[in-house]
Formats: sequence, C-alpha cells, structure tokens
Amino acid sequence: MADEKQQLDWDKIKQFWMQVSNDIGAAMLGALTYIGDRLGIFRALAEAGAVTSAALAERTGLSERYLREWLSAMTAAGYVNYDASAKTYAMPAEHAMVLARDDSPFSAGGFIEMIVPQVSIAPKVMESFKNGGGVPQSEYPPETWEAMERSSASAYRHQLIQKWLPTMPQVVAKLNEGGSSLDVGCGSGRAAVAIASAFPKAKVFGFDAHPGSLERARANAKAAGLGDRIKFEVVDCTKLPAAQFDFISTFDVVHDSVDPDALLKSIRAALKPDGTYLMVEVNVSSNLEDNINPMGRMMYSISTLYCMTTSLAHGGAGIGACMGEAKARELVAAAGFKHFRRLPIEDMFFALYEIRA
Repeated sequence: MADEKQQLDWDKIKQFWMQVSNDIGAAMLGALTYIGDRLGIFRALAEAGAVTSAALAERTGLSERYLREWLSAMTAAGYVNYDASAKTYAMPAEHAMVLARDDSPFSAGGFIEMIVPQVSIAPKVMESFKNGGGVPQSEYPPETWEAMERSSASAYRHQLIQKWLPTMPQVVAKLNEGGSSLDVGCGSGRAAVAIASAFPKAKVFGFDAHPGSLERARANAKAAGLGDRIKFEVVDCTKLPAAQFDFISTFDVVHDSVDPDALLKSIRAALKPDGTYLMVEVNVSSNLEDNINPMGRMMYSISTLYCMTTSLAHGGAGIGACMGEAKARELVAAAGFKHFRRLPIEDMFFALYEIRA
C-alpha cells in the first residue's frame, strides 16, 4: 500500500476530482434548468431585462426564496449575469436564444425537458445492466415524447426545407410535381408537417409504431391546417408497401430500431425505382476515440438511457446513438442500396446521407 501511494500522482487525482465535481454539479444544475424551462422562468427572465429576485417573483407568481436560490445557481453556472451593487439578474440575449426561445435554431429546451424523464428511468435501466434486455418505450413518462418533439422541432423549422432538401434537387422536383413522401418513424409529425406545408401538391405520409406519438402528429397537422393532407398510421415499418414512394426519410430512427437490417430493406423496397431515401443520424463517429468530447459524453449517455435500451427491450440490435457514418454505410450496403452520399451540410448535431437504389 505504501508503494502504491508513492506511485500515485496526487495532482492528477485532485484534477480528476475537480472534473467529477464539475460533472456532478452539471447533473444537479440540469434539474434546475428543467425547473426553469418547465415553469417559464428562463423566458420571464429574458423578457424582464435586469431584475431583482423579488421583481421576478412578482412577474412569475413564484416563490421569491426559491427563485433567489435558483438564480444564484444560474449565476454561478454563467447562465445569468449578476450585478452585485443593484442585486439584479439579467440573461444575455445570446443565452436567451438557447434557453428561452423555442423558435430559435439554437433552442435547447427539448433537451432540457428530457433531463428528468431520462434520469427518472435510470433505476429501470440499471436492472437491465444486471439482467440484460432493456426498458421499452411504454415505461417512459409521457413527457418524453414532448421533449423529443421540442428537441428536433428547430431543425424542421429552420433547416429541412431551407437547407437540407435543396441539396437533393431531384427530391424537390418530385415533391413540387405532386410526388409521394413518407417519414418513417415520424414521431410527432413535425417533418411531415414541414414537407406538406412547403409542397402543396405532394402526397405526404407519416408512419410510426408508437400510437402516442401519432396522436401528437395528428394534432400538429390539424393545428397547421393540414389535417386532411397528411396520412399518419401505426405501421410496422419493416413491412412497408412496395414501390410506392418517391421520397422516404428517417430522422434519428435507424440507430433506435429493433431490426435496422429489416427496416432498411423495407425502405429500399418501398422506394420507387428512381426514389431517394434521406437518412439523418447523429453527427458523431463510429469510433469511440473520435467521440471523446462533450458531444460524445451527451450522446453515449442518452443512448444508454433511451436509444440502446428501448431497442434491446425487444431483443433488438441495440446499435445506440453513436452509430456514425461507417455503420450507416454498412447497413445501407447490406440492404442493397448502391448510392450513398453524405450531403454537404455542416451541422453540430446531424449528419445527412442521401441514399438511392
């Protein structure tokens, strides 16, 4: 034991302790950001300008004492600026784009809302560590699906029509002519709604195996005035109808799927001979050594708590969120596709692949 103590680098131990302390603090702060998002405190603070805790309490109708402690945590984290002389708190406009505005292309609200549902499922995931299998979607709180919808909504609002589809002119031409579009694993239907809105002549479909998400999808389509334009159905997407669609998309779906091989073969069969499949996945590497960074930390964690375990719950492949381009190419080739192109889109979170038969 004495020799071991002599060999240890105590400075490295202290440095690592500080790293772990920082991560623990980030986890605890996550709970408070969840509260700030759910109660609208971030939004109220962004609208108020420089404000005291008492004035913010009056504005929100919330407890001043809790707000003061919450504001202290946000100040310590650098989310909020504090003027000690005036005892006021203010959110920089740039931070509001991330924390307080769902319409912002940089909105983190969906990921913040995801924190508590994901952490709350950890004890059930822990059982899978011991017994194998996984946690099915039915075990997750209903808030999970709202959080997922919010986390991807900005991409559909700001990127899909304006930047992503124009990199595939043949898709835009087909949809303008009245072609058919299918979003596989459509979730809350935001992508289908965006496409139906942008291409009035297109025939738009959204298929998913999760009935609760499709209820949200139908409500979103109705709210957009597109209730009759989009056909949402509960479908086993490994058994799609053959040769019916000009354009098929999956957004963060393949890495979650129970049987990705069958899914991609089904998508290939469902495309018309000159059709296009757009696969959107997380912008990470297939190799762990390339993902040793904050993005990798977040995605491996989310994958363990949701993506991988929901697939393994049904005896699935359990690929996980960090599938990467190499795995995507492997799956696409195995399904019989011949054309694979990574689209020239620079995005922090998404990698886009154009796939054709």
